Amino acid sequence: MSVVAVVGTTCAADPPPRTVTRVFFQDDAERIVKWADLGLQGSTLSLTATGSVEGFPKLDADEQRLVQMEAARGFLLVGVRDEDDGAFGSGWILIDTGVEEEEHGDHSHWTYVRPPRVRALTIDKQQGNPAHLYCYDNVFYLANDRKNGYTRLDPAAITAEDEDGAISRRAVFHPGGGGHITLAASKRWGYSTWIGRPNDKEGGGQGGRVDITPLAAAGSGSSPQIGLSITLPHGGLHGATFCQGKVFFAPSDGVCWIAEPAALPKTADEIATHHLSLGQHNDKPRRTGAFQTAGKHVMFVTGSGTDAAFGLLDASAVEPEVTRVELGMAEENRPAGLQIVQPRRGSPLALVFHDHPAEVTAPNVMTLLELDPNEDGQWTDVRIVGTLDVGRSKVDGHNGHHTVDFDADRRRGVLSNPGDGTLSVFGVADRKILQTFEVGGSPSKVVTVGGRASLH
Repeated sequence: MSVVAVVGTTCAADPPPRTVTRVFFQDDAERIVKWADLGLQGSTLSLTATGSVEGFPKLDADEQRLVQMEAARGFLLVGVRDEDDGAFGSGWILIDTGVEEEEHGDHSHWTYVRPPRVRALTIDKQQGNPAHLYCYDNVFYLANDRKNGYTRLDPAAITAEDEDGAISRRAVFHPGGGGHITLAASKRWGYSTWIGRPNDKEGGGQGGRVDITPLAAAGSGSSPQIGLSITLPHGGLHGATFCQGKVFFAPSDGVCWIAEPAALPKTADEIATHHLSLGQHNDKPRRTGAFQTAGKHVMFVTGSGTDAAFGLLDASAVEPEVTRVELGMAEENRPAGLQIVQPRRGSPLALVFHDHPAEVTAPNVMTLLELDPNEDGQWTDVRIVGTLDVGRSKVDGHNGHHTVDFDADRRRGVLSNPGDGTLSVFGVADRKILQTFEVGGSPSKVVTVGGRASLH
């Protein structure tokens, strides 16, 4: 894999490259978010010199780390977790990406009007040590594990005049979930999970518990309260999503789902729970830990080594069924970093990294799947179309994983190689690595914002 240095300047005689997306990535080595602009001049890709986001706080590398981050409406939200159950300092950082979108029906014009900067942050001993961050319908949801709830922040409500304090007041805490919270959200309710193990129910614990909380916007005058709690047939919940009027959960055995009710019933028994088995391996039920959605489909990965697989289901079906595709990984690898992209032409693609701990010697590759080869919209003919070599990961717990994100035009993906200190550009139409840039440090989580810069 050829690697080039990032571009700091261009020759004065040459027109500057046209920005095609802005790249944000977490540097696990420095506990910081960095950024750069990916540009195109003719057929040549370039990456501006990476820099830190203005106003980003200095974290304690031994006590704090960045967790997930998501983008919506020109903002980027980043979670901060500490190593002392939130007693050292945890919370969130909101970044103005400096990228603006002007919608024009079937396309958008993108302008890169300013460098990114921190607009607001809350890091203290009262934030409950978040681990998971979600974005549903362009609204952020940050799980506050030790507070048994989550924070909802709608970036559409933020005005240009809002200062740090005003933005923080727009973040509304909702009770629900506990331990290590994962959650799904519709436009009406949040569905938050308890991590309790499968046998907790017999011991009076919270195994299989899901709290349903009516969502409240800042300034609504209402104080969110749990409306109803249900118990799924299996515990160990880690993963949830909402799609096509159904809520899907990832317990220790298969996948559970419920249909969103028209109104919250008086008792939990009035909500039917459903279970989809993923089979067993070595006498243990298979499970997953997270979901991705695209249109009416829900996708996930499961297993490891020779048992690793990709799964998908049609959430619009009355009784969804799982389609399983074996990934055929080396014994030391497990699937991770699943992402979906709809190319400008042809079948949607899924990308899955082959993950392994830093000390393990195993192939560093990425599997490509066509989700709808015959383009009939059913996705039952999903198939593997190849693998690509990528740089090294540097997995240490939740850090050091490969991730990928795609520009708004769906032409290119930017993926991280934490063990090499590089970012690679994946050509969606070409289905190959186009260029690799050296950025240093240990880049892990990647988020791209925007498409080709408007020339108007």
